[in-house]
Amino acid sequence: MGSAAAYHLAARGQRVLGLEKFGPAHTRGSSHGGSRIIRQSYFEDPVYVPLLLRAYELWDKLAADTSKEVYRLTGGLFIGAPDSLTVAGSLRASRQWDLPHEILDATEIRSRYPNFRPRPDDIALYEAKAGFARPEMTVQAHIDLAEHAGAELHFGEPVVEWGESSAGVTVSTERGAYTAGQLVICPGAWAPQVLAEFGIPITVERQVLYWLNPIDGIGPFVDHPIFIDENAAGEQIYGFPAIDGPDGGVKVAFFRKGIVCTPETIDREVHDREIAEMRSRVSELLPALDGPCVHSATCMYSNTPDEHFVIARHPDSQNITVACGFSGHGFKFVPVVGEILADLAIDGQTGHPIALFDPRRLVTT
Repeated sequence: MGSAAAYHLAARGQRVLGLEKFGPAHTRGSSHGGSRIIRQSYFEDPVYVPLLLRAYELWDKLAADTSKEVYRLTGGLFIGAPDSLTVAGSLRASRQWDLPHEILDATEIRSRYPNFRPRPDDIALYEAKAGFARPEMTVQAHIDLAEHAGAELHFGEPVVEWGESSAGVTVSTERGAYTAGQLVICPGAWAPQVLAEFGIPITVERQVLYWLNPIDGIGPFVDHPIFIDENAAGEQIYGFPAIDGPDGGVKVAFFRKGIVCTPETIDREVHDREIAEMRSRVSELLPALDGPCVHSATCMYSNTPDEHFVIARHPDSQNITVACGFSGHGFKFVPVVGEILADLAIDGQTGHPIALFDPRRLVTT
């Protein structure tokens, strides 16, 4: 979100300084792991759909401006019982916003996509415009465009403190102090510490990503849709095509099955029992994925209590804008969030529908 904000602000002629604790497109937070799902039939809430439609326009522009495949459409299967959140929520959003989609029963899923073994009563919503984004490439693309537009970006420079006065804002780092008219804070998993005084309740969770080798080779998973599957217990898993070649495996993960942590205490080791649990769950749906785990990694979700975002001007300040609490489903919105943050920092308002993301809904007094 910070890289996109830096780009959109610089592209509008603003003088921009970006400060980052780690290096560019690093692996210490949430924006790594090679792929993130993008989709429009949004089961979380139909209110997100207008933002997604604009995000898709900006994904196109980012790809064109950088000549990089920052995203790819593969189609997407959202599988579960007819009344499951994954299916019913996706269908509600598709119908409300007249999004193209198909409904497939279990037989049709197996016929069209032989890798899948859905449960007998499962159905799927198929969305042709679903696919995946490349997180590291996307962050670097925004960084490159921001710098080309004149932004000054400092990496390896942690912020020590920040404050505001009648003159604007001051940010102090280990290297010095900077003053500006506006401050945009995109703290990711560091939100509980960085934004403690705002009283925004955010819980950080450790999540694990797995890359499994299909038992019959990678070939059947190359031309393959992204998927989200929900079982009778309401447990969701998701996965991707084989996008990193014959040795890259197929990436899969649980959705919202994390362990509470902090950026300092997160266990970066992935344990054998976790791999076994993932293999067991995903092989129920995709029997061919009951192969060895060739790679694994951890990342962090920053969850608000209602799992909706926080994007707003600080309610008690005209100089500070915050974006945080993206709750494991935010990356697909990166380009449009950058645009929104530029609107808020420059104009104090945006034409995008962001009322749902007002932090005052979460703060108790």
